[in-house]
Amino acid sequence: MKRKLLAVLTVSVLAFTSCSDKEEGNNVNGNELTELNGSITSDAVVKGGSIELKDVTIVRSGATLTIPAGTTITATNKTAYLLVERGAKIIAKGTASSPIKFTSTTKSSGGWGGVVINGKAPISRAKESDESTFPTEINPQISYGGNVVNDNSGELDYVIIEYSGSNISDEKEHNGLTLNAVGNGTKISNIYIKDGADDGVEFFGGSVNVTNLLVVNSEDDMFDVTQGYTGTLTNAYGIWEAAFTTNEADPRGIEADGNMDGKTPDDIAQSNFTFKDITIVNRSTTASGEMQDVVKIRRGATANISNLKIDVGTTPKFIDIIDFTDGAGAGNAASKITYTFNPESRFDASKVKDGGATITRNDSQTGANTSVFAWTGYAF
Repeated sequence: MKRKLLAVLTVSVLAFTSCSDKEEGNNVNGNELTELNGSITSDAVVKGGSIELKDVTIVRSGATLTIPAGTTITATNKTAYLLVERGAKIIAKGTASSPIKFTSTTKSSGGWGGVVINGKAPISRAKESDESTFPTEINPQISYGGNVVNDNSGELDYVIIEYSGSNISDEKEHNGLTLNAVGNGTKISNIYIKDGADDGVEFFGGSVNVTNLLVVNSEDDMFDVTQGYTGTLTNAYGIWEAAFTTNEADPRGIEADGNMDGKTPDDIAQSNFTFKDITIVNRSTTASGEMQDVVKIRRGATANISNLKIDVGTTPKFIDIIDFTDGAGAGNAASKITYTFNPESRFDASKVKDGGATITRNDSQTGANTSVFAWTGYAF
């Protein structure tokens, strides 16, 4: 998670949070929805085809929102986002031939707020007896966290999220997919996140496992971990294309914090996560396409990363390859990373700051299996 240097959008915090208390718009009793706007307080099904996400939409505790395969949901303004509360569910099951798409009328990054799922799984905290809840970054009236490791917030499968990432302020920002204390009873697989103004995916604690994730041109981090995440990300591919640009101060391939922004270094249950079969590619040839670190592990996080392939091409810029150092606390030395770096001609051992962790470089890591992303139409 970052603290941006971007100018604050001309949208006040009130614009993002006022809709959270609405009790109009989507109040339904199992009815078919023809638009998304306001609160969903009981089970509802989105009308198939194309519908609009007109503003902040919140699936309230106890309700399930079902989105049929092949549905396109278009956000019509930057204040719009879809949030699933603790105790609520989203069932968005597309197929390879009929994926579900979340998009924006802007057709450019920062066009809307993305998808946010809140669960009851653990987050980092001061002590075991703590309630272990935390206010949602973009809407502090709604909390996430708890002690239900296998909490179930529903299912996402064959889902596209594009043009997301609008920001409220330097302290509050949207990602493509935000997973707040989501439990491992939730199923998330086959996700394509493209052209977002912030992180592709961010895990705020929780234990959810994600499989087959493609992130293209996220302007901040491709894969972000914080606040006690303990799940597994399997088969993920992140890429910046040649024309990629960003206004972010320190974008990364992987960024991992143990606790929230390093502010609570004595927390228990800090991030101890697994990433396997991962590819990170930087092809950007623009002046702003510099990657701060390909991998940044810091602030008490323990990383278990295997079969990582890094490809920085012949000209894209980066500062460090792997860095465990940070002013708010180093990464846990118990971490293990095995990776391949391409091209060999650009490798610089001084750009690997291992902090005592076990870092192994060889030529045998193959990274993500891209064949499973054929359904996206992306040309690797």
